[in-house]
Amino acid sequence: MNEKIIDSLFDSMNQTEKKNDWLKLDRDEFINFYKNIRFAMFLDFYSEKFSKFEIDKYIDKSVLNLKNAFKDSYFSYENKFKKIYEKLPEIRNKLLLDIKAIYEGDPACDNYIEVVTAYPGFVAISAYRIAHEFYLQGLKFPARVLTEYAHTRTGIDINPGAQIGDSFFIDHGTGIVIGETTVIGNNVKIYQGVTLGALSLKEGRTLNGVKRHPTIEDNVTIYSGASILGGDTIIGANSIIGSNVFVVKSVAPNTTVKNTYFEEKCK
Repeated sequence: MNEKIIDSLFDSMNQTEKKNDWLKLDRDEFINFYKNIRFAMFLDFYSEKFSKFEIDKYIDKSVLNLKNAFKDSYFSYENKFKKIYEKLPEIRNKLLLDIKAIYEGDPACDNYIEVVTAYPGFVAISAYRIAHEFYLQGLKFPARVLTEYAHTRTGIDINPGAQIGDSFFIDHGTGIVIGETTVIGNNVKIYQGVTLGALSLKEGRTLNGVKRHPTIEDNVTIYSGASILGGDTIIGANSIIGSNVFVVKSVAPNTTVKNTYFEEKCK
């Protein structure tokens, strides 16, 4: 290979600014952590025979995954990991509410097991709820790795920093984007292609930590293709946002927003 090309790439690598802390993270091991911890939390949905021993076995596997993923850094974050493990019963309870919302909201669904094992929306939500705990502990890069894994599997992009309430229902899901500072209340239902995003980001990095994404209050339904943008935008409780609408202003509670259209006879 041409030495000039290699020299140029090598020089660029040395000059590129980056945080080397996370270069050591083994992403595959971290994804395996998620798989084992999810299995531990929902063993009753995967096997007719489950026991405390089996739950403990999968949790032990997940700890080994974390050790392999974080390598020498594991002990630096061990206290943070302990706090995340302590939240597992609470995470399961939240996910049970999500399962119930999906089952009760989708007449095509026959049982809870189908939700856990076959619904992409639940894959994305479960990955988000675990990743969110890493985000809260300041481990934002690993959190993002986890939600991006779910993104590649489902086409659903949920930033781990978003705040999502109970009984969250994603139907179909492909193409959904939920930004970092989004706040979603309880009993919210979102269809495929919805964007909960930011307005123009010309100010770039100066907006880090600023509320850039909308707030969705309780009992809101957002139909496919809708875009709701901006940190000051609030969708009031019990509202319905129709398909393919573009919303950049707040909507009062108990409001239906839909596209206006006209009909023209064919000549």
